[in-house]
Amino acid sequence: MNIPFLGSRRRKPGFPDAEGLAEPLAECELLRSQASRAGVRLDDSPASLEALDQLVPGWRDDEDTLNWLGNDAGLYLGTVIVRTVQGARWEIRGDGQPVVRLASGREFDVVESGHAWASSGAPELSQLYAEVAEA
Repeated sequence: MNIPFLGSRRRKPGFPDAEGLAEPLAECELLRSQASRAGVRLDDSPASLEALDQLVPGWRDDEDTLNWLGNDAGLYLGTVIVRTVQGARWEIRGDGQPVVRLASGREFDVVESGHAWASSGAPELSQLYAEVAEA
């Protein structure tokens, strides 16, 4: 079915195009709430990643919060990368996992990195960003 005002591009059902991914993935509601309570402003900049690395990890005692915050931290890291590293873009892998694809073609699983950061604090989000930005 071709509905003219929707355009004629074909997409996989259930997966928005790259432009449609950025905003929903940038929400990171729990992370933004926790950061705000700690006085950290998340403005999608590399400096905000450094500020997140300094938060006291009070969430590690609650498994549900830890999991949700890990997702949010990874998605926020991806948001900063996509908005500040030239050629970086969101993609959805076949398993449904959002990843960042760099201009070089390298895939970066930001959600996995976010979970590692939330559970142990290492590697730091700012360190991960620096490694990606150099590539």
